[in-house]
Amino acid sequence: MNDFTKLFATTNLDYGNTALRNRKLQTNLDQNVLKKAARIKLLLTDCDGVLTDAGVYYGENGEVLKKFNIRDGMGVERLRKLANVDTGIITGETSPSVVARAAKLKITELHLGCKDKLALLPDILTRTGLDASEVAFIGDDVNDLEIQQAIGFSACPADAARQNKAIVDYCCNAKGGEGCLRELAELIIDAKQIISKQPTAIPAIYENHYT
Repeated sequence: MNDFTKLFATTNLDYGNTALRNRKLQTNLDQNVLKKAARIKLLLTDCDGVLTDAGVYYGENGEVLKKFNIRDGMGVERLRKLANVDTGIITGETSPSVVARAAKLKITELHLGCKDKLALLPDILTRTGLDASEVAFIGDDVNDLEIQQAIGFSACPADAARQNKAIVDYCCNAKGGEGCLRELAELIIDAKQIISKQPTAIPAIYENHYT
């Protein structure tokens, strides 16, 4: 468990208590992790297992239903308003509920039925004018590994596959469907604030906490 994760796991900090949370981040987070998070301008996410709990629910007519976490939605809004970071969804599924959720959250990138997520990256970078180092991706399973290793900041939920946990920059305390995207959003927001104010003052006092 990394130290930003411990902050959420062991305290009852309000998401809005930025000053207190940032003081803890300055002490506990590796400087390189903060710098990488602070560069992010686009956060891409898988859907099933990240925005949802990876469960499959069927309606009475056989339609597939998904449950989304409201706090993740607030994270998307806060990223856009406080950090000027857009959010996108890349998923192998084609569920209408994902389309509806993306529209509700004003998602700028929505890619459905995608079996090769890495193959989408060059086009996304060209259209947005971003460098790969300015893109983050959060995913939970082995089909996310390639894109996670190709972008600037990678993350996974607490219940992700062991292969993902082994290579990401940040493993959330929250599980898929339980606010992991919100947790990552707050990390990015806070990292931008800390780095912009104190670009060289964050001690890298913890090692090997981020894989």
